[in-house]
This record gives sequence, C-alpha cells and structure tokens, in this order.
Amino acid sequence: MKTSWKSCTSPALLLDTRIALRNLDRMAEKAQRAGARLNPHFKTHQSAACVPWFTERGCTGITVSSLKMAAYFADAGCTDITVLFPVNIRDINRINALVSKVKLTLNVISVEASRFLHKHLTHPVTVLVEVDAGYGRTGISVNDTGQIRALLECFQELQFPFYGFYIHAGHTYDAANRNEVAAIHQQGLSALKALLTAWEPVFPELKISMGDTPACSMLDNFDGIDEIRPGNFIFYDLTMAAIGACEFTDIAVCMACPVVAKHESRTEIVVHGGAIHLSKDWLMQKAPDGSNQMIFGRPVPIFDHHWGEPMQDCYVRKLSQEHGIIKLTQPEFDRIQVGDLIGVLPVHSCLTADCMGAYLTETGDTIEMMKWREMK
Repeated sequence: MKTSWKSCTSPALLLDTRIALRNLDRMAEKAQRAGARLNPHFKTHQSAACVPWFTERGCTGITVSSLKMAAYFADAGCTDITVLFPVNIRDINRINALVSKVKLTLNVISVEASRFLHKHLTHPVTVLVEVDAGYGRTGISVNDTGQIRALLECFQELQFPFYGFYIHAGHTYDAANRNEVAAIHQQGLSALKALLTAWEPVFPELKISMGDTPACSMLDNFDGIDEIRPGNFIFYDLTMAAIGACEFTDIAVCMACPVVAKHESRTEIVVHGGAIHLSKDWLMQKAPDGSNQMIFGRPVPIFDHHWGEPMQDCYVRKLSQEHGIIKLTQPEFDRIQVGDLIGVLPVHSCLTADCMGAYLTETGDTIEMMKWREMK
C-alpha cells in the first residue's frame, strides 16, 4: 500500500531515493577515476532493499559494523563481506555460521584474538588490521611498529590470509573545513603507504584502504589506495553539510514530524519527533543572536514528493524522548499550525536511520531495514 508523505500521522523517516542514487553515482565515479574499488559501508542504510543500488554500479564487496549485520546482508545475497568492528571472539558461533557461506574478512587487532580464531574457526577467514593515525578510537597505532610486527608474524605462523591495512579517519567529522579534512587524510594516506612499503615484500597481495565520508567526498587524492569504504555518503546529513562534504540538497533523508503544540512567548513549536527518532547527536552552530547554539536538526517544509531548503534561522533546540522543541522565526511561527507536518534534517543520518528501522520513499513505498526485521 502506498503512503504519501503528507499523510504521515506519526514520525516517519522520509527517503528521497533520487538524491541517494545521485550520491551513489558520484561516489562510484570518483572511485573509478581514482582506480580504487568502492567497498561501501552499509551501516548507514542497513537495508537489503538497497543492495541492488550498489551491485548495479559494480560493487562486489560490502562493509558492515557487526556480525549481526553481516548475517543480515548474507541472507540478502551478499557474498563478500568485511566486518570492520574489532572481532568479537565471544560471538564465534555466528562467525562460523557466516564463514560457511560467504567470503568473510574480519578486523583482527590482537594476537590473543588471532590465536582464539585459529583454535575455534571451522572454515578459513581473511583478516585485515585496522591502524590508527590519530582518531583514537580503535586500531593499532601506526607508530607501534612492534605490535604490528608481532601481529603479522602471528598471522604468518597461523597461516591466516592477510588482506591488508585499513584506516578510518573519523576525526575528519570534527574538521571545520576542507583544509583540515585534507590534512587528516594526508596523514592517514602517508601512514598506509609507509606500511605498504614495509610489508609488501612479505605479503605481496597486501592492500590498503580508507573509509571516511568527508575525505571520500571532498578530496581526489587516493593515490595508491586499493579501496575506499565510505558509508554516510549515501544519505549525508547536517554534519557533512557543516564540514562542506555536501550541500543541503545532497541530504537524502528527512524526519517527518507532526506539530503538536505552539508556544508564542518563545516562538517555539513542539513536534512528535524526539531522541528516539532523531538520536541525540548535535552540532554547535551560530544562533541568529550570534551566540553558540547546540542544534539537533534543521526544520524544512514537506511537500508531496520532496522537501524544501532549511528554514532560515530556525533549528531544533532540544530533544527529549518523544518531544522535539523547534525554535522558529516569527514569520515561520505564524505560518505553522498545530496539526501540520514539518520535516527535520538529521544531524547524523546513520543514527537516525538506526533509530527508525524503515524508510518512506518519495513514491510512497516502505523500505524495511535490518532493525525492522528484528522487531517483527
């Protein structure tokens, strides 16, 4: 049954597939120009229905953030899957179920995990090593040559097929502009090339890959990189727009929120659309009075098959579980009435999508996600 955007009665995550496919075409073309394989991260859309978008554009491998997600996409027909979260050895039964039916690559960053896998795996897996060039989340520091050497020697001893090195420069998400993104990217690129020089004589098939959306969107220097693994680019969001990785018109998802109350004294409206829908990721931006303001989204008008530009000087000021508080200018406050439907562009589309579990497209179709299947 088709559902029009304007008929939404509760929070719904709208997806403009036209924008998403345009974003994908642009990234696929960039990878092709760079001579790199696009191995997209599926943690953003998390939907089997989106898989054909990528295969039709030549993507043969995918990247995911959990073993559960790997199993979901394996059931959807994906056969070459990389799990970039550090391997969770407590989930060895799920690992063995996966390796019996797909080519599985695991992110292994410790000797202890390597030896456990060697003892308990029922089928061979490929391993890659995440290295850290400044993000500080996970991965072996690129400067810790001793730990890298010990791990790779362990791979040789255990005869693990070694895929190569990977860097996720997630600190580009905190960059203020293109120059800062470029500096972070260059740091990671140099580190990967140094590792390639050091270890290619030992592992002739070794590959190097990177995966952050800001650098993959804004830059063109991927010299020597075998693969890029961005994920957020398929939808983008306000964080990417603030950095300069995309325009507002590249954001492919928008939360439809019913207006439930108005407060004249503070020119604010209350919408049904809170933290359980949008997540609580935020941006610090300048308010109209010049002060620094934490924002949780930007309101936009919703039409039958698209949404408009962000409303000037308007923003989501606060979120609680179900409530969203939107600060408006006086003209917008006067125009919007209780019972109207308003859109909110998300700060972080990956988390917003994960909160919702399904999309409503411009054609009125519902696209289910992994979470939706789990809830049934």
